[in-house]
Amino acid sequence: MVVAGVVGVLAFSALVYWAITRRIRRRDFIDDFGWPPGLIDRFRKRRPGLSPADVARVELGLRQFFRAYLSGGRAYVAMPSQVVDDLWHEFILFTRAYQDFCQKAFGGFLHHTPALALKPAQRESNAGLRRVWSACCAEEAINPRKPDRLPLLFALDAQLRIADGFRYSTDCRALRDRGVASAYCGGDFSDSSVDGTTSGLGGGDGDGHGGGDGGGDGGSSCGGGCGGGD
Repeated sequence: MVVAGVVGVLAFSALVYWAITRRIRRRDFIDDFGWPPGLIDRFRKRRPGLSPADVARVELGLRQFFRAYLSGGRAYVAMPSQVVDDLWHEFILFTRAYQDFCQKAFGGFLHHTPALALKPAQRESNAGLRRVWSACCAEEAINPRKPDRLPLLFALDAQLRIADGFRYSTDCRALRDRGVASAYCGGDFSDSSVDGTTSGLGGGDGDGHGGGDGGGDGGSSCGGGCGGGD
């Protein structure tokens, strides 16, 4: 009985160790991945007003989005930045390179969904945004319920003056009082009055939906939604 118990503990410890090391390996792969040749040139043509330094920040934003998806266990995610979404879309057009990237980074395919913001009638997308918000805040040591600054992915559209982007603020009360209707607020992610829930906010860090890197090293996923993928 004692031997069986010890074997069980060792097996569980080995499983936890394997999951942790796999997650670290996948995060390192995301951070170190070299974009396919021609990708950044295509993106620059799409956004010609961005400087090389601006483009580099967009690249960092896309990597942060991919890390957020990984840390959420491949649960549904949504894209909060228009300019980062543009780079993501261009990446997807390199079909084989993107498929190979997803397999090594996540163990399955991450489908594309358009950039969006919180809206009352889109609960699934709202939950996906909250997951990304939570993961990005955790990465940058920001309180997701009372943010004093914005994580990179949520700040880029405003910082780069993207005309069709989503411009977030940590607290929009003053902006809304002045009638600035286009302001999106970090504080809204913890506000259940948006759609009646705060689903997606917080989450765990285990290995599976809601935490860890989820999934095996084969198979497929629909984490970004099953529409598109180009």
